[in-house]
Amino acid sequence: METGTQNVGEGSQVGRPEGAHSRRKKRDSEGSNLRYFLPKAGSSPAKPELGQEMASEGEALIEAFKNGQQFYTLTAWKAVPEVNERSSPVIVKQLLART
Repeated sequence: METGTQNVGEGSQVGRPEGAHSRRKKRDSEGSNLRYFLPKAGSSPAKPELGQEMASEGEALIEAFKNGQQFYTLTAWKAVPEVNERSSPVIVKQLLART
């Protein structure tokens, strides 16, 4: 009786369906539009309120650690109409440029 084994090549990725993409690419494309905030005094995770804006994720991470608190990331989107391949109108989200 023979047992079949499957050789996994060095270039293949185990546990990931073919054609699956990581979230990193999408997140990187939004990276320049992400904003970082510490919570406003008196806010809670149940009712978040944005306080001081930080210049970068690293700065927000350090300040949040120092103060024993969380920090928030914010991305702004706009709902816009678009016509799809079937000539049907759909509403899609469009990333707003940071000003």
